Amino acid sequence: MVIVVLLCAFALGINGQPARNEIMQNPYLSASNYLAYRGPQKELTKAPKGYVPFYISHYGRHGSRYLIGENEYTRPLQILARADSLGKLTPLGRDVLRRVRMINDEAYKRLGELTQLGAEQHQQIATRMYDRFPEVFAGDVCVDAKSTVVIRCILSMENELHALLLKNPDLHITHDASEHDMYYMNLHDAKLSERKHSKAGDDALKAYREKHVDNSRVVNSLFNDTAYVHHNVSGNLGHYLFKLASNLQSTELRKQITLYDIFTREELYRNWLGQNAGWYIGYGFCPKNGATQPYSQRNLLRKIIEQADSCILLERPGATLRFGHETMVLPLTCLLGLNGYDQQIDDLEQLESRGWINYRVFPMGANIQFIFYRKAFGDSDILFKVLLNEDEATLPLKTDCAPYYHWADFREHYLKMLNAYKGE
Repeated sequence: MVIVVLLCAFALGINGQPARNEIMQNPYLSASNYLAYRGPQKELTKAPKGYVPFYISHYGRHGSRYLIGENEYTRPLQILARADSLGKLTPLGRDVLRRVRMINDEAYKRLGELTQLGAEQHQQIATRMYDRFPEVFAGDVCVDAKSTVVIRCILSMENELHALLLKNPDLHITHDASEHDMYYMNLHDAKLSERKHSKAGDDALKAYREKHVDNSRVVNSLFNDTAYVHHNVSGNLGHYLFKLASNLQSTELRKQITLYDIFTREELYRNWLGQNAGWYIGYGFCPKNGATQPYSQRNLLRKIIEQADSCILLERPGATLRFGHETMVLPLTCLLGLNGYDQQIDDLEQLESRGWINYRVFPMGANIQFIFYRKAFGDSDILFKVLLNEDEATLPLKTDCAPYYHWADFREHYLKMLNAYKGE
């Protein structure tokens, strides 16, 4: 009986901490939105008999990039360099300083820019899209692409389009990046943004991170004088180093160095816990700030529906591609309810056990693809499926042909939901 109880407890622990188990196997996952794109993990399900793909509607995040804030590089470098000048670093601390210098030098004047790996990710995504759904890209069909006005997104778009042209030079491509389209490509809702930082949410996040995140062992391992650390070292040094460690996988320096070795797997997991909770409060249906943040993507979802309705009327509509940021992909995923990310979870301790795990949604290069199918032009029963990062995803809709859904059911459900939202 004791053995049975222990086995049950062990099984509950595994099932209740899926992210912890994954991070123990693959520390790169702890990077949250800094995770480098991994590509599809599963095979696709064949379409119902007679149905052929004819249109793709897509929203994707830019590929791997450098960190955006200059202080994310310079601040840890300054802290370590000053300590080194005073003889306060351990041998490990001096070696970490060497690596931080290399990271800073590589990123010099490249803040937020697309890395070489980021370009390659989008070339590969486009190639797989073409190879998986060649019927959509046959002949001289149109591919219309839009990007936000940020250069890393524009370059991500151009890399995908270039890869598609290599597969089919006859494609008719239009592409643009303009403030004209930002009302749906990257909507800024001031009232929603203000509500994101409710006192209840901020207090809960602070308490949660104080409970789970502790980088003091890492920081202390770099210095030979605890008094110096107490009086001179910013408490944020561990966070800065975790960010640098996370983002290394997106740069060419990943082939030479790592910073993950200064953290234990448990410390990486606990840093991830703090990040996951922050992203949920800021972009999920968190009850602590009104459970409305995903509606920041209401214009984007409405545009996806309107453009799909228009393209369905065409015999050969091709593809509509959009390129932006994780701050669109994540709340859009929640708004759609893909894979259960529309959950309202009041207790942050339950996020992981209930499957709200951020790195599964928005790695560098993250994308949502709607793949449309019909038997023949003019058919009224249009089927579609949604791919999240190129893997089939579920929707909170009834269907008789999962993972495929009827477009008419989708339109009715989501337009009703969007129309019911009255704003803040």
